[in-house]
Amino acid sequence: MSTQEKSNAKFLLNHAEFIVLGLIAEHSSHAYDINKRIEERGMRNWTNIGRSSIYRVIKSLEKKKFASKWTEEVDNRTLKVYQITEKGTRILKDMVFNTIKHFIGKNDEDFYVAFSMLPILSKEQLIEAFSYSIDIIKKHKNDLESMLKSNPYYPINVSGLFIHPIKILETDIAFIEWVLEEIKKGDDTIDTKTSIK
Repeated sequence: MSTQEKSNAKFLLNHAEFIVLGLIAEHSSHAYDINKRIEERGMRNWTNIGRSSIYRVIKSLEKKKFASKWTEEVDNRTLKVYQITEKGTRILKDMVFNTIKHFIGKNDEDFYVAFSMLPILSKEQLIEAFSYSIDIIKKHKNDLESMLKSNPYYPINVSGLFIHPIKILETDIAFIEWVLEEIKKGDDTIDTKTSIK
């Protein structure tokens, strides 16, 4: 992947494209199958993807050459089947890696999507990305704590705006530490059936 592609990966896929390309990357799929997996995984509970947008998203992925299609006959119906291209694989891997690496502990739908695609990264890439992320989150938490300590007389409506994010960041740190422990164990804790080579 070129330096230009790496720096622009975040902008090459919007949120819906990120989701759909990740599902296509798991295995070649038709639009109905993609929608079905979104439903089965409860993805609409934790991400923003509409039912009718799947077809528009697939067309966009094809136009960008991140996915390609072929047709096949199933039960006397012609279905379009989509697969990820080499270019799409490079972009997807880069986006997953950088989304995890730059997660800063805020509610981020792209982080949840990237997290669902952990199998496409190597163990080393996962450790690098999560280690970098946890360092950023710890620094952010320390910065907030310093700001709060600089004025212990803030009224509750101000101090609460520091304390609440600090508590959320503490939870994110504990979560990422757990994830790193699980990854470092290396005992197939990640579903590799969906991994992309």
